[in-house]
Amino acid sequence: MTNPAAIQTRLRADALAIFRATLAECSISAAFQRALHCEASTLHRLRTTASPATIPLIAVAPTEIDLRRFPRILIIALGKAAVPMLDALMDQLPANIHSTHDLRGVCAAPAFPAHPHPSIVCFAAGHPLPNADSFAAALAALDLLRSATAETLVFFLISGGGSALCELPLDPAISLEETRRFHQALVGCGAPIAELNAIRQAFSAVKGGRLAAAAAHATQYSLLVSDVPADALDALASGPTLPSSHTPAAVAALLEHYRLLPQFPPAVRSFFERLTRRATQPTPRAESQLDPARCFHDLLLSTDDLARSATRHAQALGYTVTVDNHCDDWDYAQAAPYLLTRLQPLSATAARACLISTGEVTVTLPVAPGSGGRNQQFALEAARLLSTEACATTVVLSAGTDGIDGISPAAGAIADAATFSRARAHELDPEAALDDCNAWPLFNALGDAVVTGPTGNNLRDLRLLLTATESAVEKTR
Repeated sequence: MTNPAAIQTRLRADALAIFRATLAECSISAAFQRALHCEASTLHRLRTTASPATIPLIAVAPTEIDLRRFPRILIIALGKAAVPMLDALMDQLPANIHSTHDLRGVCAAPAFPAHPHPSIVCFAAGHPLPNADSFAAALAALDLLRSATAETLVFFLISGGGSALCELPLDPAISLEETRRFHQALVGCGAPIAELNAIRQAFSAVKGGRLAAAAAHATQYSLLVSDVPADALDALASGPTLPSSHTPAAVAALLEHYRLLPQFPPAVRSFFERLTRRATQPTPRAESQLDPARCFHDLLLSTDDLARSATRHAQALGYTVTVDNHCDDWDYAQAAPYLLTRLQPLSATAARACLISTGEVTVTLPVAPGSGGRNQQFALEAARLLSTEACATTVVLSAGTDGIDGISPAAGAIADAATFSRARAHELDPEAALDDCNAWPLFNALGDAVVTGPTGNNLRDLRLLLTATESAVEKTR
């Protein structure tokens, strides 16, 4: 008869297979092929997903773009997927585009591309904290966009991570080091991504629609690979082409709620104090400078695509699948017991059950955090709960689709009821690792870290909870 250890081994293999197959299916190049097709000089939009229903400012855009109308084309690519998005767009545009158009662009990505494109200036910008190239990329993008006219077509290629990779303070007196300390305080405060980016929008010269406003007379086409909740697209990369949905008063309330002002450097604190004093005064918004008839957006990939793909791959392995995203933006210590509790009735009715959850959990960092990230923290908390309940036939995988989990080389981790006991056998202290947010050394020592390297994509996180009966595993042996 199959023993619990054999079931765990099979579940672990299945969880890793589902995760890796899902990453492959949700590729940037495949998404562009589904969304765009260029025939001669006409660009056809095949997947017009972002409409006034999801982005109220934006008018319904044409399904075809005649490139002959625009002698000048600008491309602004920013985010963790900036390079593959740029490559995919260039593959879609006519092969002779450089001879027929004045094409220029800026790419702000975590690293320089292996094969740069002519006329595209690339910056190896910083994440999760901005660096000098983050500032340089923002300045270059603003300078280029301010030269746009009514005969210019601007492609904005936007993906998660852009908040740090392309950054410039509204107040020019704020230095790079002060901006980095501002970003660091936000990363560790435990707020959901939409609230974090609302604060960043108020701070930045390129967020909250301000990047688009720099090219107000141009026709603008934004293609989005989203790592934010579906109802908060203005939070993607802090909304460089979308106006903020948060008022100055709402931002002031967030700063108060998370007690952030004392954590900011003096120049940043003074900036937000001035903003707070103006919170009750009417201020012009970035969207007032944009013509809705010239600005349109397509959502190429999101966590919905991630969940659908994971579902297909789990079902192909014989699992009964349930998707539950209710714990999106919850604290990891609340999300772990919630999802494990949701798994219990599923395991009672299916020989092989898979609970899928997308989105992100939050972690409030201690004063001196260790090495790890929210996915590893969630997996370690799930392991703690499983060890107390003796759930020998349950496996949990949590990993980021960008391949990077916090300050660690891992995308995430895989855990089960034996994780804590195995850690102690290696003379590791799993409780201390939880308290110190130091999960990476533990999972690395156990061989349970999920390591993919940077994927060039970013669709938030994928959590897989798998369970199976002995008989179900026997049938597949």
